[in-house]
Amino acid sequence: MFYANEHEPVHVHGKSQGREARAEFIIINGLVNEISYTNVTGRPPLQANELRYFKEIVSYKSDEIIAKWIDFFVLHKSITSENITTRLK
Repeated sequence: MFYANEHEPVHVHGKSQGREARAEFIIINGLVNEISYTNVTGRPPLQANELRYFKEIVSYKSDEIIAKWIDFFVLHKSITSENITTRLK
C-alpha cells in the first residue's frame, strides 16, 4: 500500500495484523536494480513468514507497483487498489 502523503524514493508498505514493513525500489536507468526492505518506525515488524510473502509480492509485482506510484504521485491519476490475499506462485 501507499500512504497518500508519501514521498520519494519510490516505496511501498506491507501490512499484516498491525505489523508493517517497507520496500524501497532502487531504480537505475529506468530499471529496478535492487529492492531494500526495512521495518517501519513505530510499528511492530512483519513476522518472518509475512516478510517472505511481502518480498514475494513486491518482487513479482514491482513493475506494477512503480507504475501505480508514478500514476498517483507524479501524474496525479486515480489508481485502483488491489488487495492480494493469495499466493502468487
